[in-house]
Amino acid sequence: MSDRAVRNLALFATVFAIVVVILGAFTRLSDAGLGCPDWPGCYGFMHISSQSEHAVEATRAFPEQPYQFDKAWPEMVHRYFAGTLGVLVLILALLCWFKQKRTTVKQSTFLLLLVIFQAALGMWTVTMKLHPLVVLLHLMGGVATLSLLASLTIRYHFNLTSPYQEKSLSIIKRLTLMGLVIVVLQVALGGWTSANYAAMVCIELPVCQGAWLTNSDFISGFQLWGREAETYEYGILDANSRIAIHVAHRIGAIVTTLFVSLLIFHLFNSGLKLVKGFAIIISVLLLAQLVLGINNILMQLPLFNAVLHNATGAILVMTLTCLLTVLHMPEKVGQDHSSFESANSKSIKFKSPNSEMVDSEVSVYE
Repeated sequence: MSDRAVRNLALFATVFAIVVVILGAFTRLSDAGLGCPDWPGCYGFMHISSQSEHAVEATRAFPEQPYQFDKAWPEMVHRYFAGTLGVLVLILALLCWFKQKRTTVKQSTFLLLLVIFQAALGMWTVTMKLHPLVVLLHLMGGVATLSLLASLTIRYHFNLTSPYQEKSLSIIKRLTLMGLVIVVLQVALGGWTSANYAAMVCIELPVCQGAWLTNSDFISGFQLWGREAETYEYGILDANSRIAIHVAHRIGAIVTTLFVSLLIFHLFNSGLKLVKGFAIIISVLLLAQLVLGINNILMQLPLFNAVLHNATGAILVMTLTCLLTVLHMPEKVGQDHSSFESANSKSIKFKSPNSEMVDSEVSVYE
């Protein structure tokens, strides 16, 4: 199979992963995370049943959690799509191993291991009754899977070599890496907020419960392990702990906005069309996240808005990962910036004054 075919498969898997992330967010935010009390089936079935006799049988098998179709179907649809994504990642890994290109072999192998771990986290999410740390890890594993698939697509798109000189964008490389780390931490804070049902503990702007820090218990709010409960559905933390989590997410949003804005400024001033393209995408995603986040509070967490907020955060991480991949791929031997632009130019023939045919190249980059 050609590199182009592998790239197209990776691109399809990336788009499919976005769908899986959206389905996961919808399942979690619609309180359907325990829509199926067992794993990998649902009340003993491998399909979603709407028949009354099956519902009676399911309720008899799990009397402590009566069958609810409106919560079972989001959970099972998410599992179907996640399982299909796992098959796509396996096929990609096999193709990369067959081609024996070191970078893609390592990345695809890590992706496969990550997807296997994701399946285990999906099981533990159910068996551990939505433990917040497991839910958070499951969310971040999904974002990581999406980002690495997009990165693999980028590598094949550029034939595994960087379009820019190794040292030409050193400042932007460092800023992009720092920006990615900050955005990942902010997404994790959002995941922790959601996993502990702390999104609606603060319903006013810009303060929270009359003050930013007065009623916050950060030690309790960020205790990752050690609390025992029969179920963690709808949260077990007190109000002050949830306020601390929500406030931390708001402060993180401010820090993230400021730093990513600085990164965008440098990207626009790079003088490179591809990098400017990334700057535009990141700007749109950042603005969308701010609007969606504010709307979550003003509209008291509408489901559609909350799902979009989750998806946009994941896509922002994916975009920064793609930019970092472009900047850090190894430079092709003997290639400089101008040679890459020439290789990606459109050739146009025209007649010179002496009537000879001359090839002229019009670069698609600035």
